Amino acid sequence: MFDYGQTYQIRSTLIRGGTSKGLIIRTTDLPTEPKIRDRVLLRIFGSPDHNQIDGLGGGTSLTSKLALVGPPSQPKAHIDYTFGQVSLNQEMIDYKVSCGNMASAVGLYAAEEGFVTLTEPVTEVHIYNTNTGKRIVAEIPVRNGQIEYEGNFSIDGVPGSASKIMLNFLDAGGTFTGKTLPTNHPIDRITLDNGRQFQVSIVDSVNTLVFVQGSEWNIPGAQLHHQLETNEEMLQDLEEIRLKAGMLAGIIHDKASVSAGANALPKIAVIHGAEEFTTTTHRIIRQEEIDIISAYISMGRLHRAFAVSGAVALATAAHIPDTLPNRIFSTSKDGIRIGHPSGVIYAEAAVQHHDSDWSVKRAAIGRTARRLMDGFAFVPTATLSSSNV
Repeated sequence: MFDYGQTYQIRSTLIRGGTSKGLIIRTTDLPTEPKIRDRVLLRIFGSPDHNQIDGLGGGTSLTSKLALVGPPSQPKAHIDYTFGQVSLNQEMIDYKVSCGNMASAVGLYAAEEGFVTLTEPVTEVHIYNTNTGKRIVAEIPVRNGQIEYEGNFSIDGVPGSASKIMLNFLDAGGTFTGKTLPTNHPIDRITLDNGRQFQVSIVDSVNTLVFVQGSEWNIPGAQLHHQLETNEEMLQDLEEIRLKAGMLAGIIHDKASVSAGANALPKIAVIHGAEEFTTTTHRIIRQEEIDIISAYISMGRLHRAFAVSGAVALATAAHIPDTLPNRIFSTSKDGIRIGHPSGVIYAEAAVQHHDSDWSVKRAAIGRTARRLMDGFAFVPTATLSSSNV
């Protein structure tokens, strides 16, 4: 952090990881006092403001993401990574959630910045995710002693192709609640304040996800994504389901104190059996190309692509007998192809029954990442004053 007249400049890297984009900032460049630190970060992003016009945030949940990185606090890790979902409309950053897309960005950043020695053909970056207390291994392709950026791997929601960064989430089950099935049930029943009841499956693998079927609203799979962009009543139902499911899972303790725009966990996803549908870019996805259709809600709105953590949680749920995803798609194979607004995402999971719960033996997905810009974010000096806390 450097003095620059009436402002401070803070080193920042703008980076895309998977279908997300955000800032990577080193913890050593920020104030140590959490309240001052977060006020500085909110000023950098331009929050609270839906457009984030006076900051570096992109005005969507996909582009208002933060990765704080620092030296490893665990002996088996190369780097510490703390994810923050920066609210658009409230003065807060939610650290009670994780982001796999940004983990791929952190893996690339660590390799580029020398946190790990490059080895061929793959350099394993061991990332300690402080949000979850678990490790993620990012496999960075290396050739001739250099990071290999070019490749033919592509992900829907991002133009072009690049080399594949494989993410392996170690011991992903029970990341936030301690159990892969937080309620011990593959299906729970939620009753809304208006008396309407919904079946849900709550699964905790990388992130905690609440799954509900689109058929509860009599919506065809081909119309699912469109409805979630236009049907405010359905979105309100989903938010109430999410909050009440969060209470069942032990994540939310006071429903009145949380909101869609500020509290990111648990996430919620609507699922439907495989059908032909059209993406937001007017591409037709045939029924035989996917195993399930899903729409992922982030901060109260439809996620334009499907989150990495959500894909892993859905793959996990599909392998646990009698969950809603398992009832739609059951297979002995590790992988599942998920149709989402931007196309298809593939994720792998392998589970094993253990006592009264399930352990997740494998949770993996391929991503791409690219550093977009390095520079300094400028913050007014007054932002750092402790008198404003």
